[in-house]
Amino acid sequence: MARTATGVATETTRTDGRPSDRLSFAVPQATRPRPVPPGRPLDDPRLYFNRELSWIDFNWRVLFQALDPRVPLLERVRFLAITSTNLDEFFRKRYGGLKRQEAAGVRQLSPDGRTPTEQLRMIREALRPMYDCMYRLWREELRPALAREAGVQVLDYEQLDEAQRRYLARYFEEQIFPVLTPLAVDPGHPFPLISNLSLSLAVLLRHPKQGTEHFARVKVPTDRGRWVPLEKPLHFVPLEEVVRHHLPEVFRGMEVQGAWAFRITRNADVRRAEEEAEDLIAMIAEELRERRFAPVVRMEVEHTMPDRVRQLLMEELELDPEDLFEVEGPINLGDCQTLAELDLPAFRYEPWEPIIPPALVHEGEAQDQQTIFDILRQRDVLVHHPYESFTASVQRFLEEAADDPHVLAIKQTLYRTSSDSPIMKALMRAAEHGKQVAVLVEVKARFDEENNIEWGQQLERAGVHVTYGLVGLKTHAKVTLVVREENGRLRTYGHIGTGNYNPETARQYADLGLLTGREDIGRDLVNLFHFLTGFAPEQQYQKLLVAPRDLRPALVRLIRQEVAHHRKHGNGRIIAKMNGLDDVGIIQELYRASQAGVPIDLIVRGPCRLRPGLKGYSETIRVISIVGRFLEHSRVYYFHNNGDPLLYIGSADWMRRNLDDRVEVLAPVEDPQLRRRLTRLLELALEDHRTAWELQPDGRYVLRTPRDDEDAPGFQERLMKLARDHRPI
Repeated sequence: MARTATGVATETTRTDGRPSDRLSFAVPQATRPRPVPPGRPLDDPRLYFNRELSWIDFNWRVLFQALDPRVPLLERVRFLAITSTNLDEFFRKRYGGLKRQEAAGVRQLSPDGRTPTEQLRMIREALRPMYDCMYRLWREELRPALAREAGVQVLDYEQLDEAQRRYLARYFEEQIFPVLTPLAVDPGHPFPLISNLSLSLAVLLRHPKQGTEHFARVKVPTDRGRWVPLEKPLHFVPLEEVVRHHLPEVFRGMEVQGAWAFRITRNADVRRAEEEAEDLIAMIAEELRERRFAPVVRMEVEHTMPDRVRQLLMEELELDPEDLFEVEGPINLGDCQTLAELDLPAFRYEPWEPIIPPALVHEGEAQDQQTIFDILRQRDVLVHHPYESFTASVQRFLEEAADDPHVLAIKQTLYRTSSDSPIMKALMRAAEHGKQVAVLVEVKARFDEENNIEWGQQLERAGVHVTYGLVGLKTHAKVTLVVREENGRLRTYGHIGTGNYNPETARQYADLGLLTGREDIGRDLVNLFHFLTGFAPEQQYQKLLVAPRDLRPALVRLIRQEVAHHRKHGNGRIIAKMNGLDDVGIIQELYRASQAGVPIDLIVRGPCRLRPGLKGYSETIRVISIVGRFLEHSRVYYFHNNGDPLLYIGSADWMRRNLDDRVEVLAPVEDPQLRRRLTRLLELALEDHRTAWELQPDGRYVLRTPRDDEDAPGFQERLMKLARDHRPI
């Protein structure tokens, strides 16, 4: 996949429908990474990929799932929607942040040696081909295939017959017309404030008697759905089409000369002044208000919109021409997610039902009386979602703790959860039962702030002690502590995970969790919560690696230890699985380890700044990215340690923000059986020749394909089969 993703895929499709053996994306010569002469210092910009362009590469890999004919049709539509919503977030956070830096005159270079202005230019060049590819895919392939194969018709207004038009006329009058608010623009009506990511129509009007031209904006009310269903099943019309063709009823007495859809994206990178905030909740609430009408950083318009209308919008919204993106199709393909959820099982993945983790299966009459705490006193339990059930493991742990009369206290961090969370209900029930319940609710979780504030207030009303994050730090750790009275003494139980306490995403994200009754980890969790809810910054931890104070030096020590083992015994080995790798300090440690000959395999789903395979710098480093049915979200770190492997799981990626600006936790997995299981998990990922993309030194990601004509299963398919056959790794 292209380093800047500015080219369309160079793929050719084989006669069996599978992609060609060396699928990648074209890399423009002007933006290819430059060669690095031997002997350069490790801060040489040529040793690093650009983080923003690396993220765009990741989004190309997501988009490829929509391009891949091996993927079921509705799932391809879903991946197209995910690609679009990913872009929305990228513009709000990353692009918006660079725009703010540019406006402030920031000249500091990125690790790859580029100014904010240079990065913005490269991003724009990289994204226009992605837009073209997304909309061409929708127009020429997915929309026709939905009609041809699944009977799902997404119709333009011109395709409707008279009966359908009469039906829509009634629908408009009854369901749409009352909620429309047309906003005129003239000397008495200033240009309206347009909220973030709202779909609008720019309307040109003419007064028939006076001959004057006027402009108005009409917000398309998509809150109840984008696709208007017709009376015939599985037939839909985009809502903006219905509104557009009934505008004469909205502007009676005026001539509608034309109406064109547009959508704006506002900057979500609002600067926080936490050190001046007496009330963190009030500060976040203010930020949410600011973000709704923050500076506009992108405008998407229909390709038929006249230049004069575009110019008017750009002037009023204070946009530069390069921030305008023209599309040929329905603006915001993210709304295709609704179509992907249609009840047409023949065009979706075969349903997957997670299994109960074998260690937690009840067998026999005596086992029915066994609590999860009885099990955890005997052994640690490693759970792997969505292959193993979140409900039967983590949720069970919390619910049993809430109802167990011997449990005295429950403490948990909350970063994101579902809207109807059984975890939150269990915590509130525990508080109502008189248990001491403390929850750190992270109100700085981007785009979940409002939901988290609401959950915090509900928890407080139930008697839960709620802490709303730490000033200056975001708490990203996923940990739970349960304190239970047993035989006259207190005993601790804990859960440390890689994913959020969210039963909905636990069916879509691949995450790991460690349930343990170990006293040393329990003691560390007690100290951690004292730090999170009180004033105890100098806590000591026996087993857990906790950011921001201890995690970075611990990782450096572990990497350097592998170098020492390799020099002495020749058996150094590092395998790391994560979501992103951008921390320059860690990358330099990996370069030094590679220069010492240590074999290093990195499984990095998203952006990666490290350049693998560079002679003299990273010859022993291999980087792959796995993108498939489930979102790879787990973080696993393996250090060979001269034959006695050290393995950690937890919430932290090897990114600067995780190591320096967040509270993160990595937990050691020390049970020999669980260490073997994690090691095999990493090996299976490295063996993937269906969904793994291999990063090349020049920045291309090349899709691996089976070595023979067999359509070998990918990493996730192998794990599903193992779980289905009750043969856990």
